[in-house]
Amino acid sequence: MTANDMDTEPLEEPLAELERQLISEYLSRAGQDYHTLLARSDDDARRLLSEASVYAAGRLTEVESRSHYLKHLRGQE
Repeated sequence: MTANDMDTEPLEEPLAELERQLISEYLSRAGQDYHTLLARSDDDARRLLSEASVYAAGRLTEVESRSHYLKHLRGQE
């Protein structure tokens, strides 16, 4: 790794921020905080984090499907 490599920020997945927001939204609706749950190691915390992840994955799939459909309608694919 060169000095230039260390000066640049790592690349992030295009929808990573949206995924984090969706997870936080799910947990907020359940009356929980993401960072608080990460600090815990009990089964309930793991279950809620898992459920939030599944929720976010489903919503991201929906977003990606809509994007693909719109591109198809516009003849971009």
